[in-house]
Amino acid sequence: MAPPFENIELHTAQGVATITLNRPDRLNALTRQMLGELATALAAVRLDSSARCLLITGAGRAFCTGQDLDDESVDPALGAVDLGAVFDNGYRPVVLAIRDLPIPVVAAVNGVAAGAGANIALACDIVIAARSATFLQPVCRLGLLPGAGGTWTLPRLVGPARAIGISLLGEPVEAADAQAWGLIWEAVPDEQLGERARSIVARLAEGPTLSFARTKQAMLAAASQTLEASLDLESAFLRELGGSLDYREGVAAFRARRTPRFIGG
Repeated sequence: MAPPFENIELHTAQGVATITLNRPDRLNALTRQMLGELATALAAVRLDSSARCLLITGAGRAFCTGQDLDDESVDPALGAVDLGAVFDNGYRPVVLAIRDLPIPVVAAVNGVAAGAGANIALACDIVIAARSATFLQPVCRLGLLPGAGGTWTLPRLVGPARAIGISLLGEPVEAADAQAWGLIWEAVPDEQLGERARSIVARLAEGPTLSFARTKQAMLAAASQTLEASLDLESAFLRELGGSLDYREGVAAFRARRTPRFIGG
């Protein structure tokens, strides 16, 4: 049974786990409690053998506007704030949990995604957004830098020139531009976001789960290793996948000209 949450919702159906950031009155801004709940939910998804894909979205008119500056954990009026500790205890576990999940993670960005909220979305494997959505890094106005992995993710997605421009200017990037720049996978009309998100996660939930997991691992590892090391890892993973039931099913379906029925093993 999923633990009770106050700031997020978690449910799983038909192989798809869904986490909804649920502080719509605060545009889903993040607090220490909310980050703890999010980490707990991600751990629950990892342990749920029925979950073959994860969808993350926001309630109301925003995806997430980043850190809630009214949260006492970051309030400088109460004394010197150790933002490194806030980061290490709150944001680091969430970002690493998203990236390390062995199932595909899809973000459906339904409105503004700012600061850490944007970077949590961009840590997901596939990001789709409503056309009215925007991505921005307003932390320069606070004398900070893009956290929640933003300094790692942004330049890898759009290159250093655009990543630095986005971060130093703090200007919003419209969803259509985000798609054109390679920041996200797809921008869709607002009224189609829910349907498009559901179709993507349903497709992924029916896919070869082990293949997806090893693809994610290999691509993430490639960011910090040589071509030779990547080839070695590909070889090891292909050796494993070649003995999987899903590979056998995929070949059988191809030869029979039918849709494969993967079981995720």
